[in-house]
Amino acid sequence: MFAITAARIDKDNPLDALGVGEHPDPVPPDGWTTVTVKAAALNHHDLFSLRGVGLSADKCPMVLGCDAAGLDEDGNPVIVHAVIGDADAGGGDETRDPRRSLLSEVHDGTFAEKVAVPRRNLIPKPDELSFEEAACLPTAWLTAYRMLFDKAGLEPGAPILVQGAGGGVTSALIRLAATSGYRVYATSRSETKRAKALELGAHEALESGARLPEKVDAVFDTVGAATWKHSLRALRPGGKIVTCGATSGDAPSAELTRVFFLQLQVIGSTMGSRDQLRRLVEFCARTGVRPEIDRVLPLARAAEGFRAMDQGDLFGKVVFTA
Repeated sequence: MFAITAARIDKDNPLDALGVGEHPDPVPPDGWTTVTVKAAALNHHDLFSLRGVGLSADKCPMVLGCDAAGLDEDGNPVIVHAVIGDADAGGGDETRDPRRSLLSEVHDGTFAEKVAVPRRNLIPKPDELSFEEAACLPTAWLTAYRMLFDKAGLEPGAPILVQGAGGGVTSALIRLAATSGYRVYATSRSETKRAKALELGAHEALESGARLPEKVDAVFDTVGAATWKHSLRALRPGGKIVTCGATSGDAPSAELTRVFFLQLQVIGSTMGSRDQLRRLVEFCARTGVRPEIDRVLPLARAAEGFRAMDQGDLFGKVVFTA
């Protein structure tokens, strides 16, 4: 079958490690099944994998990709939950299983004509969502859904800040929060991305590091070192930072004095459970909220999407069609 792989690991030039071509068809073990992929979405995780983050050289070549929507073996439209783990080991949540992994870390991923997954990882795709839209949900949108509705625990109308508008998670946060009645502030270095954030429903979009009109109840930070100081200073006393990533580095000054004096909370969040994905899909189907798709490319042109992500030249999701 045709697939996009991490042919090897290259920390300095990750795009040089991208493999494009034939790969063996998946052979599902007991309890697993195959899905014919119709659409798959690109994530920063895929770029990190080429650098060897979460993927070891001995696993290469590895089919990349976490997210997919397609047809199961009976021809039913389905969405793939990307977390390979045991919900029982995680107290009902696969993401807390200490042995969990994502597709494309231990098992081949979704950037291929077919992918093998545990049967329990499939949920029905509603007719209201296209395959391209559905493929955007399992990683970036599910991460945003958990951060906003589970980890932050805020009532609609609360002021929040989304750092670094433009990525898959941040565009999802803006759309989900604005649709649900939160007052959303967003930041970006790019004037174009600030304008797009306003189109998604942000109350106000500011330059990165700019002083906000008010202190917020929660900051959603996927950037890390470059925005951490600003995130702490944007919070009201008792406010929360919810973090799911550190694309600019993971070693900022903790500023513990500010954290304990203002009784701030720092909350980590990773992905979301299969049940949360099911609820997110229903939310989108019922409300008409749809993922922001930057571009759709055939799988054979996947390198273009990787290049755009590496250069930060996108807003929303890149989707590949098989």
